[in-house]
Amino acid sequence: MATYVMLMSFTEQGVKNAKESTKRADAFKQEAKKHGATVTEIFWTLGQYDAVTIVEAPDDVTMTALSLSLGTRGNVRTQTLRAFSETEMKTIIGKMA
Repeated sequence: MATYVMLMSFTEQGVKNAKESTKRADAFKQEAKKHGATVTEIFWTLGQYDAVTIVEAPDDVTMTALSLSLGTRGNVRTQTLRAFSETEMKTIIGKMA
């Protein structure tokens, strides 16, 4: 499974419905399961982003579908980053010329 970091910012709609944020997070976890992914952590944060979520998914296509699906609800805008573990980074470095 690949690891992804999702940076989330509330939209105006998301802020208006902030009290529902944890319920929406639970629904997102269930949707991720349907896509074959696992939400391992959700953190609500201060600063530029309102939440940071760690997701494990089988591939980029699955993660993109999940991100787009989340976006259609209109509560958050996301930026998704592919994250590499130390073991994966050692493999990447080993393939460098």
